[in-house]
Amino acid sequence: MTLKNILLSISLLLIFLNGYSQKKDFDYLDVFDLEYISDPQISPDASWIVYRRMGFDIMKDRAVGNLWMIRKDGSQHQKLTSREVSESSPRWSPAGDRLAFVSSTDEGSEIYIYWINSGKFARISQLPFSPGSLTWSPSGDYLAFSMNVAKKPPVLAKMPEKPKGAEWAKKPRITDRLYHEADGRGYIEPGFNHLFIIPALGGAPRQLTQGDFHHRGAISWAANGEHLYFSANRNEDWEYDFRNSEIYSVRVQDGEIKPLTTRQGPDRGPAVSPNGRLIAFVGYEDKVQAYQVRQLHIMNIDGTNKRVISTQLDRSVDDIQWDAKSTGLHMMYDDKGNTKIAHISLNGTLKNLAGNVGGTSIGRPYGGGSFSVSKDGTIAFTQTRPEYPAELAVLEPKNKNARKITYLNKALMEFRNLGKVEEIWYTSSYDQRDLQGWVVYPPGYDASKKYPFLVENHGGPISNYGDRFSAEIQLYASAGYVVFYPNARGSTSYGEEFGNQLYNNYPGQDYDDVMDGVDYCIGKGIAHEDQLFVTGGSAGGIMTAWIIGKNNRFEAAVVAKPVMNWISKTLVADNYFGYANSRYPGQPWENFEGYWKFSPLSLVGNIETPTMVMVGMDDLRTPPSEAKQLYHALKLRKIETVLVEIPGASHGIANKPSNLITKIAHTVAWLDKYRTSEEE
Repeated sequence: MTLKNILLSISLLLIFLNGYSQKKDFDYLDVFDLEYISDPQISPDASWIVYRRMGFDIMKDRAVGNLWMIRKDGSQHQKLTSREVSESSPRWSPAGDRLAFVSSTDEGSEIYIYWINSGKFARISQLPFSPGSLTWSPSGDYLAFSMNVAKKPPVLAKMPEKPKGAEWAKKPRITDRLYHEADGRGYIEPGFNHLFIIPALGGAPRQLTQGDFHHRGAISWAANGEHLYFSANRNEDWEYDFRNSEIYSVRVQDGEIKPLTTRQGPDRGPAVSPNGRLIAFVGYEDKVQAYQVRQLHIMNIDGTNKRVISTQLDRSVDDIQWDAKSTGLHMMYDDKGNTKIAHISLNGTLKNLAGNVGGTSIGRPYGGGSFSVSKDGTIAFTQTRPEYPAELAVLEPKNKNARKITYLNKALMEFRNLGKVEEIWYTSSYDQRDLQGWVVYPPGYDASKKYPFLVENHGGPISNYGDRFSAEIQLYASAGYVVFYPNARGSTSYGEEFGNQLYNNYPGQDYDDVMDGVDYCIGKGIAHEDQLFVTGGSAGGIMTAWIIGKNNRFEAAVVAKPVMNWISKTLVADNYFGYANSRYPGQPWENFEGYWKFSPLSLVGNIETPTMVMVGMDDLRTPPSEAKQLYHALKLRKIETVLVEIPGASHGIANKPSNLITKIAHTVAWLDKYRTSEEE
């Protein structure tokens, strides 16, 4: 090869490498390349961690997940089985020699066992419905689980037989249940969840619980294997006493059930201590209000000597796990938009161990995530930062800092420009309390230029945003918007009093909190009065509709899956029975003026802002009729508006990756119609 050809080849290679290495802004199709970790389970001896690896199938437009395993030092990262099907719920045997998990088959989900030494696996069940809450017995001989047991629907009339070959209309669907449909699930077939046990080597499952009650959630075995502990509501009026639940024991030998708690309120998640003497659980005495923190309780194994050990923590406790010596528990809680793992001793001494837990809510920066603990106290958990969704991190007992051991998104994120996320604090103009929010800047942000400013209100409203990865927020930033997402009053992770500010006052001063954040950002030169935009979904859609009904400061708005009329919403939604008294006093017909007072539809006559209205056509939580009330009212008033209905989408519009993209792309397209270009 001549020198000329060599130099030409080198030049072409450099051009190729330079082009290949150039970063791009985060874009819509990148959503399909995102991966994240969920449900990490560390082995008892801390040698292995098994987790569910989640990704998105671009051809089938859905999330997919199967199980992988990895050493705690990050080595020997490998797929658990050779099966290319859905796998979930990995649970280690007490000796750490086997792993139980749930996997799909042509007949439905079944229980499998994986043997660590041989790497072999086998199905051990043949179940009519999917199993949940897999839990090993202390001896490792049995697995307990929860499963639906079907019941026949009511029959009101006996129909005549149709002629052979006749094509009659489908039979009517008849229900007499209070709770008969669920968003994202649709109609709930009649039946009740019951507890079962099955031999770990396979065999016939045996049903332990009976009666027309639901038995589901966490299951815990007695140390001697003679009882199971669970949460349920077995009260006669359980359908209407839906916020209540108790801790029960059931004897494995004969199914005898005994209640261990009796107070009014949700008591859940029983966990028996390794020494078999105590039961921990979470719950509260129900005061019937908008928000109450879940406290950590312990009691003797027979239900006596109940006491709260988290009284010094004004935050909701979640995911409790005993330490090996029965001296305390590991747990999670949200604090100021960040999810923590802590250890609490039996006398209430709290020690924070790790933060930044989460990253499993890919769309928006909500909380979530999970962890598990080995016998020596090594913790495996899902870690997130604004730069990446959930990766696997490990915290060993003698270390102060966690170590991230997976990099599932490295190949993507190393070549993407993301918006910088900045935490801000500002002061309420209403009562001078401190308020928290985050500002996300477009990639390549230049402070000397003027950018459109987008407020993104979170849902719930009893929930929180935080410094977590969010594909939706990053896509807004990539589109050139400075994004502001606040935790207004009513958000969780700031204590019970802060969260309960919305009781009979929603929307209320949470509106002022959002606008105070906007004014703060204007004062800092981040936002500009003539380039303000606003959006939000669910409770965020309510807030967005309320904002544009209260002022005309915004150039355009996108109201996604809102409640416009609390009267109609309350009696039509899938959870229609859960609003009275905890949100507003009385039922709608008992408090018509109160429900209407807080309905954004009451302000629709004030709206001048060009508004896109968006909703999933299968939404049962904030039904399409709510969105249409806003759209139709704006059309009648000749306000610029458009209705975007997404086929097949439930309340979680972004559950399908393409719908997440649809939601953001349509939002950006609408807002872009009313923005001015960046200027010096």
